[in-house]
Amino acid sequence: MSALFSRLGFETFVAVRYLVAKRQQTFISVISVVSVAGVALGVAALIVVLGVMNGFGTNLRQKILGLNAHMLVLSADGLVEDYQPLVHKATHVPGVVGATPFLYAEAMISSPTGGVKGVVVRGIDPATAGTVLSVERDMMTGSLAGLSQRTPHPGIVLGKELAARLGVGLGSTVQVLAPSGKRSVAGFTPKIVSFTVAGIFASGLYEYDSSLVFVAIPQAQALLGLESDAVTGLELKVADINSVEGLAPHVAQSLGGAPLYVRHWIEMNQSLFAALKLEKTAMAVILVMIVLVGSFSIVTTLVMMVMEKTKDIAVLMAMGATRTQIRRIFVIQGLIIGCIGTTLGFALGLGVCGLLSRYQFIKLPADVYYLDHLPVELQALDLTAIGVCAMLLCFLATLHPSRQAARLNPTEALRHE
Repeated sequence: MSALFSRLGFETFVAVRYLVAKRQQTFISVISVVSVAGVALGVAALIVVLGVMNGFGTNLRQKILGLNAHMLVLSADGLVEDYQPLVHKATHVPGVVGATPFLYAEAMISSPTGGVKGVVVRGIDPATAGTVLSVERDMMTGSLAGLSQRTPHPGIVLGKELAARLGVGLGSTVQVLAPSGKRSVAGFTPKIVSFTVAGIFASGLYEYDSSLVFVAIPQAQALLGLESDAVTGLELKVADINSVEGLAPHVAQSLGGAPLYVRHWIEMNQSLFAALKLEKTAMAVILVMIVLVGSFSIVTTLVMMVMEKTKDIAVLMAMGATRTQIRRIFVIQGLIIGCIGTTLGFALGLGVCGLLSRYQFIKLPADVYYLDHLPVELQALDLTAIGVCAMLLCFLATLHPSRQAARLNPTEALRHE
């Protein structure tokens, strides 16, 4: 016993003895268990919810930046002509790892089965698009190389949901009704071009999989009725996605400046990711309240224990224990309860996150959300903040009871026992 006392120290030894010793008041033991459970559930809920929110944000960013570039080079004049030298210049800017031209258009697509859908047509260069976009990796069947075919019809790549809606597969023929057309005596006649499905991709984003198609740039130019070799702009991929704000001015300067300008993914999706960040913060604040409830239970536990141990405290003070030591006994006792609750909460939260990540047993409707399961991503900073916050709340909960214990008058306490 003396060896254990010397290792733990006086205050820690007494605090541990008070916790593990058999008590006459069963109610206090129940409150202690409730305190541990409250802290544990609060910590576990924080870990799981923040992990899911992080997973949503990261998953959404990866999917958006998969089919969209990190930066776009556009022209104030509308279209960019003589773009091949600009592609070469862009790839030589430090920090840029890929560049490809693109052409944007909107059209209607139909199939022989009768399906009709409004779509976004992206004209791309099959040779360089893979260096910037993830569409080649997202292909379920076919490849981007099929966009270069000429017979019997030019190639087109559709999203999985769009292909299912049109009832087409690899090798099927679809018709694209272009916005450009001809005026005749009978009125405006839209241009209808036939394409052969050269590939089907699945990005995981329902919005893209149901309304995005890819064709080669010459075919997109023909759909728009362009007479010159012009594109909407350039798509760039950078080595560090978080450096785009500082890199954008250098890219614009390297490409010659006005009328060209650069937009990056943070700027184009600012409201979306700001909303996700705000939602994450709001959820964290709400769930911290659960930990706070657990810490209130610690206050109750310590107050009841001070009342139960009044005689013991008086004896300790009569034997020479200082008020500071008495205060430390109950602070340490509360921190032990908080540490046990936090540890159990981490074990429970990390376990649930591991199960969600491995088995994906919570499914989501893909037509409502942009993915079909709950993604989970744990970040060291969040886990550290959760642990520090939980222990801080538990420490604050010990201040009042420990102060009350230290204020006891040993003479009065022994007189009333």
